[in-house]
Amino acid sequence: MREDTKTRRQAEIEMAAYELLKERGYRSTSMLDIAKAANASNETLYRWYGDKNGLFKTMVESNARATKAALDAAIRDEVDPLETLAHVAPILLSMLLGDKAISLNRAAAADESGELGATIAAAGRDSIFPLIEKLVGRGLETAALAAPSAGVAAEWFLSLLIGDLQIRRVNRTLPEPPDEDIRARATAAMRAFRKLCGA
Repeated sequence: MREDTKTRRQAEIEMAAYELLKERGYRSTSMLDIAKAANASNETLYRWYGDKNGLFKTMVESNARATKAALDAAIRDEVDPLETLAHVAPILLSMLLGDKAISLNRAAAADESGELGATIAAAGRDSIFPLIEKLVGRGLETAALAAPSAGVAAEWFLSLLIGDLQIRRVNRTLPEPPDEDIRARATAAMRAFRKLCGA
């Protein structure tokens, strides 16, 4: 199978998985259900993803890819840490408050096994937080930022940016914010972070 055809098929499979996740939740969605909804064979799903946890891990990673790419590029390019955080903040917030992340988090909240929550933590926060921490650490090294540690400053940044918005989206008390609200929140968070950690 050509790589572009496989990529397209994987996107269709993941879209079918998101739809079933919304309708049935994580525990009631099987690989066979997803295969049928995506007009794919069950064997293909197991060959590509290993198991249901592998499929949802791939979905979490796909959802976080743009944020990770922006952080990776910024860390490699040695650009100003605060400029990079300002660039990444709306990308990260948009991803965290988007329908895909919210569907995954709602499913994780209903999954008593904790499997999906652990997958989200490993593929999402646990892979993005170290990149933010590394970026903030560079700001501390160059004295562009001042904080007790890179880890503490990264926590402050995320708290200022996200607050309780994601949990309000998960429990359906907040609709998906438009792009202008995302940008405004990111700008306000950066302004507060500069005051808190500016050297």
